[in-house]
Amino acid sequence: MVTVLGAGSWGTALAIVLADNGHHVRLWGQRQEQMDEINEKHTNEKYLPNIHLPEAIVGYIDLAKALEGVGTVVLAVPTKAIREVLQRVRTCLKQPITIVSVSKGIEPDTHKRISEIIEEEMGEQLQDVVVLSGPSHAEEVSLRHPTTVTVSSKNMEAAERIQDLFMNHQYFRVYTNPDLIGVEIGGALKNIIALAAGITDGLGYGDNAKAALMTRGLAEMARLGSRLGANPLTFAGLTGIGDLIVTCTSVHSRNWRAGNLLGKGYALDDVLANMGMVVEGVRTTKAAYQLAKKMNVDMPITNALYDVLFNGKDVKSAVDSLMARGKTSELEDLANISL
Repeated sequence: MVTVLGAGSWGTALAIVLADNGHHVRLWGQRQEQMDEINEKHTNEKYLPNIHLPEAIVGYIDLAKALEGVGTVVLAVPTKAIREVLQRVRTCLKQPITIVSVSKGIEPDTHKRISEIIEEEMGEQLQDVVVLSGPSHAEEVSLRHPTTVTVSSKNMEAAERIQDLFMNHQYFRVYTNPDLIGVEIGGALKNIIALAAGITDGLGYGDNAKAALMTRGLAEMARLGSRLGANPLTFAGLTGIGDLIVTCTSVHSRNWRAGNLLGKGYALDDVLANMGMVVEGVRTTKAAYQLAKKMNVDMPITNALYDVLFNGKDVKSAVDSLMARGKTSELEDLANISL
């Protein structure tokens, strides 16, 4: 028995993987009509249209009942809701649990990664935290298209247990990586670059601009990540360049779609209101901007996007300012990524 907290597209897609692997899944959400749909029709049309859910997935509106007796909980709620949900979880639990974090972001102001927030909120009721991340659009996972992800934890035995829990030899392959910091930072920061990639596409700048943005964006990700203690090689893997590619190039990506609308001239508030789902890159841009300033790490793409999102800077002017930066050596710049 596994409980998934969060019945959006990603939580539901992972519930499908778990059900396909023979597990009974309790899928918790806060809207009664959505849970009724899952239980009666075996669909979740708002988030995964035209997908039939296995009957082993049962929707729960009562959090205490959803958590009763389970040892593993998948946390798939938006990052801004994580503390609130964990505080509710803590009051319901009667047993220690392993939490699998599948959300991607950094908390503004505290600059904490999701695993750190979980540890802080759960205390002694937490057995282990395992992070699952990688290039994985929920829409494609729900269609059982081949997907590969990574799990990481301070306790690699726990990571291997979660690897076994999710591994599906037909379509869902899971690797392990001991670099928890790198896995989380890569998953969070790629959303920033995806927003920027959407902006360049919205401006009509083409493939040259996007390739440059992704390459230089990856350097920014590795620069900040390595300063925080990550292994730079992690950013050459699934949770670095892998997640960056899929998020910057696919219409499934909310962050790319939001950036694309910004590039076409829409206001941020209108973009967010029309998306229908959370755009994690907006919140993460604020956190990464603050953290880069604190750590004295050069992140020009992040800085430019921050000016667009929070200071009202025109998107074309932001791109122009990036192109007008002083000349530098690519290899000298990459050498600043500490090994």
